[in-house]
Amino acid sequence: MLSDGFHDIPKGKVAMVVTDLEMRAPQLRGVPMPDGVSFAPLARDVTLYRDLFARVGRDWLWYGRSLLDDRALGAILHDADVHLFTLLKDGRPEALLELDFRHDGACELAYFGLTSALIGTGSGAYLMDRAIELAFERGIDRFHLHTCTIDSPQALGFYRRAGFTPTRQRIEVADDPRISLGYDPALAPHVPLFRP
Repeated sequence: MLSDGFHDIPKGKVAMVVTDLEMRAPQLRGVPMPDGVSFAPLARDVTLYRDLFARVGRDWLWYGRSLLDDRALGAILHDADVHLFTLLKDGRPEALLELDFRHDGACELAYFGLTSALIGTGSGAYLMDRAIELAFERGIDRFHLHTCTIDSPQALGFYRRAGFTPTRQRIEVADDPRISLGYDPALAPHVPLFRP
C-alpha cells in the first residue's frame, strides 16, 4: 500500500493511474453507423493486428501487445473466446475492438480504439454500441475494462458516458515504451519522458 504523499518514479519508467470500470446490464445509445464506414470481423492475422494496434494505440503509448512475440500474440488472437472486430474505411481497418470472453460470466473489453482517420466522426460511439451488444449477447453478468492516464485523455470520460461505472483505481509503473520499445519520443506529449 502506498502511503500518502509523493513517490518518485525511476527515470525510464512511466506511472499510470489505472481505472477499472464495469457495466452490469447493456446500455445502448442507438448510435447510427457513420457514413463511409462498415463494421466487420478483423482477420486473426498477427501482422495485420500489429499494424492496427500500432496505428490505433501508439500515440497513447499502448504497449501491452508489443511485448508479446508472434507465437504468444497468435495464441490470443486464435483463441475461440477472443473476438476481434474493426471498422473499415475505404477497405482498410481503422478501429480495434477486442472482446475477451475467456472468463465465465464476463467479458473484458481488452482493446478499443480508433485510428486518426475515424476520430471525431462518431465512429467510437457506434463501435461501443456494437461492443456492448456483442458482449451481452453471450449472457454475461459483467462487461469490464480498464483505462489509464497514458491512454487518450478522453478515454475515461468516453467510457463513463457509454455507461461504465468506475470500480477501483490502481497505480502501475512500467518501462516507458518510448525507451524500451523504441517508440517515437514525440508520442504522447501529455506523458513526460525521463531518460535514465
